[in-house]
Amino acid sequence: MAAVININDVLDGHVALEVECVDRLYLNAYVPNLQVGGQVERFCKWHLGQPIASPAVIEKIGNRFRRDVKAFAADHAIPILRLNKPDRSRWDDRKLDHVRPHLQRAEQEGRFGVVAIVVAQEFQWVFSATKKTGSTAGVWFDWNKTERRVGIYYFYVRDPDFGAGFIKICTYFPYPAKVWVNGHEWAKRQADRAGLIYTALANGFATCAQPDALQAICDRFGSGDVQGFFDRWMQHIPTPLDAADRAGGYWWELSMRQVEVSRTLVFDDPRRARGFFEALVADNIAIGRPEAVAIVFARQVRTTTKEPFATRVFTPGTEVKMDFRYKHSRVKQYLKEGRALRIETVINKPADLGVLARLEHLSELVAKARAVNRRLLMIERAGQGCAIGSALFERIHQPYIREGQRTGALRFGDPRAMALTGALCCVVHAVTGFTNRSLRGLVAGLLGTDYTTSQMTYDLRRLRLHQLIERVPRTNTYTLTPDGIRVAVFYNKVHARILRPLLAAPDQPPAPVELRRAITTIDRVIRDYITDARLGAAA
Repeated sequence: MAAVININDVLDGHVALEVECVDRLYLNAYVPNLQVGGQVERFCKWHLGQPIASPAVIEKIGNRFRRDVKAFAADHAIPILRLNKPDRSRWDDRKLDHVRPHLQRAEQEGRFGVVAIVVAQEFQWVFSATKKTGSTAGVWFDWNKTERRVGIYYFYVRDPDFGAGFIKICTYFPYPAKVWVNGHEWAKRQADRAGLIYTALANGFATCAQPDALQAICDRFGSGDVQGFFDRWMQHIPTPLDAADRAGGYWWELSMRQVEVSRTLVFDDPRRARGFFEALVADNIAIGRPEAVAIVFARQVRTTTKEPFATRVFTPGTEVKMDFRYKHSRVKQYLKEGRALRIETVINKPADLGVLARLEHLSELVAKARAVNRRLLMIERAGQGCAIGSALFERIHQPYIREGQRTGALRFGDPRAMALTGALCCVVHAVTGFTNRSLRGLVAGLLGTDYTTSQMTYDLRRLRLHQLIERVPRTNTYTLTPDGIRVAVFYNKVHARILRPLLAAPDQPPAPVELRRAITTIDRVIRDYITDARLGAAA
């Protein structure tokens, strides 16, 4: 038989560099006190001193902004690029292709600043006014948000800390904006300043002589760095709101729209990377069940949850990519430049991981995203290294008796024990833990029969006394111990991938041809012995 590759063999001793870093960030910039219709009236009357909150007042601000942008571009010799009808599914790539020559020219000249302004038309949520009249109140306007295709300015910059980035501002009230930066590019510039010797990987690092120092730089990245980028350039580029507006409390604040957090493992030989994915795809092709996605994200998936869950495994050319989706977020796992494993958690809505969206919560979101990356690797490691020793196997196969406490064994093959360990596989790495209620539904589904709360309580006690689970202090929530993780995966993998396929029909597929031939030979020899002993069935 051909040698079988195990991802644990690939990962242990063959990783030349491992780095965790924030990758791309896409942020919303919004004015908090210009989000509902009543705030528009307050802005016009109390802040601008206008007698009525009319579209004419707002239009003057937008027209001034457009004039300022044109004057700014002319004064600084900045090209204004106009694109065709935008592709909403690819908001950055097409524009960046047009801007890249200007970024490269600025880099060659060692120049920082705005390198190009892109004018586009995009859908945005902006205010629109409806004229109202009354017999006594005269004329007024009712303001509501609607989604409209409006003008957008992209200010592409070359920043000393981040390199390439952009700020885009809508020309319509309340002037929503977006910010895009790259954490890997920030880390490269900090590494240059610290004198670290490294070679770059496309959007990452390939080698580094001081990996601990490099990781410390990546760990240092936080919301203050992003806020600094925004503040620095908002003082430099033209904006629809001016200093007087800011003094009056009308200015943009940042929230997280898309955050990518990566874990990159660079192998010492490109063939290690290919071997890793060959083993991974062969062993985890079915990881896309909702329960498995819940394991990755450590969140419960209930029958009432309507968000999509999906997994894609495909091979564009010779590359392999695995894509796990959960609600608005996803995890990507792929080969980078044929030599590195990149695990990347992409959070499109921080609430998916129980985090608030304001930029100040970036560190919390990054920590949870890193935990997602680690859990995915742990699941894959456990899937190919779950064998348990004889001592642990014998211990859980005996009733537990200690200091007056007694509970039943957890014997392999027993339907209830197999359903219980199968349910545990669905919550094996959930850091939030599981409860009697959440686990009971999974066990009942696998058993296919009634399974009461009392039975679940007994089984939780059985698992706890066998030291396979432990209670979270001061809660009714449980988590799996290291032994519990190994037992749950081992029981299910042996049953589902070895015994059930082979014992169901050993003389037929999917049993391998060598086994089928051996079974046929054994069957023939036994029949001959029975015939010679004259022990055949009576006629």
